[in-house]
Amino acid sequence: MTVEDELLPTKDGYDRWAEIYDEEVNPLVMIEEPEVAAALGDVNGLAILDVGCGTGRHAVRLASAGARVTGLDFSSGMLEKARAKPGADRVHFVHQDASGILPFEDRSFDRVISCLVVDHVRDLAAFFGELHRVCRDDGFIVVSVMHPAMMLKGVQARFHDPRTGARVFPQSVPNQISDYVMGALEAGLRIRHLSEHAVGGDLVARAPRAEKYLGWPMLFLMTATPAVR
Repeated sequence: MTVEDELLPTKDGYDRWAEIYDEEVNPLVMIEEPEVAAALGDVNGLAILDVGCGTGRHAVRLASAGARVTGLDFSSGMLEKARAKPGADRVHFVHQDASGILPFEDRSFDRVISCLVVDHVRDLAAFFGELHRVCRDDGFIVVSVMHPAMMLKGVQARFHDPRTGARVFPQSVPNQISDYVMGALEAGLRIRHLSEHAVGGDLVARAPRAEKYLGWPMLFLMTATPAVR
C-alpha cells in the first residue's frame, strides 16, 4: 500500500464503496454474475436468501425472475443503493451483520447464495454453518469469491475513492481454497461442485483493466448441499 491507500474495517469500506459500486467496470463482477446465474438455474417460485447482498445486484434480478428473495447486508450504504433500484420492492431487505446468527428459522430457503463475501469472513465454519441451517434439505448453497490466486498478484477487494483519489481497501482475510472447502465440510455441508474461472480475452475486450490478469484465475465458485440431518 502507498501513503494514499486507506485500510478500513470491512463495513466502513463497503459503506464508502456503495456510492460507486454499480458504476465501476469491475471484471470480477462481470465474470461472476453469469456463473452464479448458471449455478442457480430456474428460480421461479423459490425462496432465496442472498447473504451479503450488497447493492442487490443478484437479489433484484432473482426477484424479477419470480423468486421470493430476502437480501441481508450489514452496510447501510449498500442497502440504500439496493432499495433504490427498479424492482427492489419485490425484495425483503434485512440490515444485519452476516457473521453471527442469521435471523431466520431453520430450513427457511430453497437456495442460499453468498457472493463475493467470504474473503471477509474469518470463522468460515460458523458462517457456513448458518447457511447450512437456513437451507432446506432439498435445496443448495452457492458461494462465489475472488480467487485466492489474485492475492499473489497483489489484489484484494478495493476501489478508488473519486472524492479523495485514494485506493480504499475494506479489511479482507487471506483465505485459501482449502479454507473454504474445509469450512464447508466442518459445517456439515456436502460439496457438489467446485470451479475456478480465469480471465480470458473476451473479458479483457469488455473490461480492458483485466488485461494484466489474463490467464489468471479470478473467480472461485462452490455449490454445496445440506448433509443428512
